[in-house]
Amino acid sequence: QVQLVESGGGLVQAGGSLRLSCAASGRTFSSYGMGWFRQAPGKEREFVAGISWSGSNTYYADSVKGRFTFSRDNAKNTIYLQMNVLKPGDTAVYYCAADPLGGGSSGSGWGDYWGQGTQVTVSS
Repeated sequence: QVQLVESGGGLVQAGGSLRLSCAASGRTFSSYGMGWFRQAPGKEREFVAGISWSGSNTYYADSVKGRFTFSRDNAKNTIYLQMNVLKPGDTAVYYCAADPLGGGSSGSGWGDYWGQGTQVTVSS
């Protein structure tokens, strides 16, 4: 079992930056792949970025490649999503998720573990 708590959302102007954090509880954190998803009003939840259990592999949606950076600190049971050059289209609730299969790719074992979400709003 793992519990996830996000922080770091907020309101920012287009072109600005935010860093999201997700703190995880549970002894098995270091064996889980981790990911960020987002859901905008009226849209389905979508994969944003993922990282493997070791941190050696990262995956990004095409829409955020080159702007977002995903990292993890297994010693602190925390993951981070650095978001730069934000656009109004990035506005959404961002959710942290855990992948017990460990891979962290978009098609991996998501579904069982989610955070409560944090709002990111980018103004034009």
